[in-house]
Order: sequence, then structure tokens, then C-alpha cells
Amino acid sequence: MAATCAVATVQPHDLRHHGDAEVRGDGGALVDLAVNVRAHTPPDWLKQRIAASLDGLGSYPDGRSARAAVAARHGLPVGRVLLTAGAAEAFVLIARALGARRPVVVHPQFTEPEAALRDAGHTVERVVLRAADGFRLDPEAVPEEADLVVVGNPTNPTSVLHPAAVLTALARPGRILVVDEAFMDVVPGEREALAGRTDVPGLVVLRSLTKTWGLAGLRIGYVLAEPRVIAKLAAAQPLWPVSTPALVAAEACMAPAALEEAEAAARQIAVDRAHLLAGLAEFEEITVSGVAQGPFVLIRVAGGAEVRARLRSLGFAVRRGDTFPGLDDSWLRLAVRDRATTGSLLQALDHALALTAR
Repeated sequence: MAATCAVATVQPHDLRHHGDAEVRGDGGALVDLAVNVRAHTPPDWLKQRIAASLDGLGSYPDGRSARAAVAARHGLPVGRVLLTAGAAEAFVLIARALGARRPVVVHPQFTEPEAALRDAGHTVERVVLRAADGFRLDPEAVPEEADLVVVGNPTNPTSVLHPAAVLTALARPGRILVVDEAFMDVVPGEREALAGRTDVPGLVVLRSLTKTWGLAGLRIGYVLAEPRVIAKLAAAQPLWPVSTPALVAAEACMAPAALEEAEAAARQIAVDRAHLLAGLAEFEEITVSGVAQGPFVLIRVAGGAEVRARLRSLGFAVRRGDTFPGLDDSWLRLAVRDRATTGSLLQALDHALALTAR
């Protein structure tokens, strides 16, 4: 298996483009397949918990209880947990506080880590995985001198789940290994997860509650790492970075009943994803590279930009792929939805492909 060598790059891609831009301003007319937040969330019980927290807005946020709940959920001491305003804040803290000299980002992946590193003045090198290899990672492709490595698992947008052993092979003394597990709770059993591991030197795991629980507007996530790393990141945070409603949500989502609900949702998403993949396999014009394990599927189709525009005219918003390093406009990312929504999408896709072929 081969991957391109890491090389210093310019910034030809729009690293600040996100899926919400595909649906913004449509007045709710589009079926949203561009954003990876689970549909029909947050659930009513979580909304009620968040609403009840509003009576406490007169007091400053106190994150001790939520932090302890996250620690207990992963079997870690509290000193290994940092609560953040979403995983995106964690990327900024890592870029500013850890003093990386040679950061490397594995692509295609979520672009905020590289954007945050560049904003902090770093020169970023990329290891670009190839579709021909199923977007699988070869640890030897990462330069030995890299002192900060960032990789997603499962990776957005490829939906590939890297084996834990492949990721831990990247760890070594003097290196910070950042594994973005924002979508790991959508993987049944969270297989290949590194959250909770304390035997991997320099490991930093990021988690988000945005995707499974529909909390993108609330901004809540967390970092799991060695206490000395947590202390550095915490020192770079502003005072009270996580609001009281977000803290309440974090604690609620760590409860056993919530974890059971998340696991059930992950199993249903796996079923729905299989249905979507089966439907896509009927189109000879479409290629799926890699084995999808996340709540989204990355496809390649000739004339992808035109297909995306035609799908939009038919009422479906999908995520463009050309803003991800390593991809061009022939790539589209589709969120996994229920069977009925997928059926409608496949019909629209058939129509869009027919129009594009003319």
C-alpha cells in the first residue's frame, strides 16, 4: 500500500468551508444530506435537561460535575479530561498551546485542524491518502520527524475506520498524536476507539457531542490526554469556555441510558448505510472508495459539481468534496439517512445523472 509523501503545501482548498454552507439560506426547502448531524435530534429528554438548566444562567458555569462524568464514562482520572466548546475549539488550543515544530495532517480529513494550525503560524505538511488504496493509512508515510500528527477516525469525509493498531503505530516519544474521534460513537461498539487508552505516549483524543446528539449550536466536546497536555490546553482557554447548558448536556450524554441510546442509533445507522450503499452500487457512474463506517458515504462521479447542482435543484443538499485536500469536484459526501429519505435521494440521483449525461 502506498500513500503520497508528506510535503509542505500551499493552501489551495477552502479549509473553512463546512457542510452547513450547502443548506444555509434555503429556508428549509432542501433535504439536508450535507451535514453529518444525526436527524431528529436532540431528543426530547435532552432538550428538557438543557431547558431546565436555563434557571441557572445567573451563575458562572461550573464544569466539575460534567468533567467527572466524562472521566467516569471513559474510565479515566479527571485530570485527563478537558471540556471544550466543541472539538473545533480543541483544534485551536492544540495549535496554539503545544508548540509543534513540524505538524503533519493526514488528509483527506476534516479541515479545521489544518486551518487552526495555519492560523497559529505553523507550516503544515500533509500526508494525502489515495482512493486507490481505499484511503487506508500506512504509518510509514508519516515523516519520522513529525512532532504533531492529526488524523480522524472514522475519518470525515472518507468514512474510513482505521485500525487502532495502525494509529498507535504512529505514537513515539516526543510526538503528540491527535486522533479526532468525533464520529466514533456512531460506530457500533466503538471498535478501534482509542478514548480511554493511557498506554499510548503523546495520545490526544478528541470527542464531540455534536453529531449524535444534534448539539452543533450548543458547542460541546472534550479532550482526553495526559494531565500535562491537558494543563497546557486549559491554560490557553478563556475563562468559562463552556456554557452551563452545554455542561448539563455533556453530563446527561454520559449517563448509561444515553450511551445505550447512542449505541442503538449507531446500529441503526449501520443498517441505513448498508441500504444507501446497495442503492449506490446500482449506478455504474458512481464509485465508492474505501469501506464506509461512519454516518456518511464518500462517492466519486464524473461531473460531480454539475450533479451536486442538479441534486440541489431537485431538493437535496449534498457536501462538495473539492474543499478537502486530496479530493476534487468529482467527489461528493452523502449523509446517511433513513430508508425513505435514501429512496428519494436515489431517485433524484438517477434523474440528475441522466440530465448530466445529456
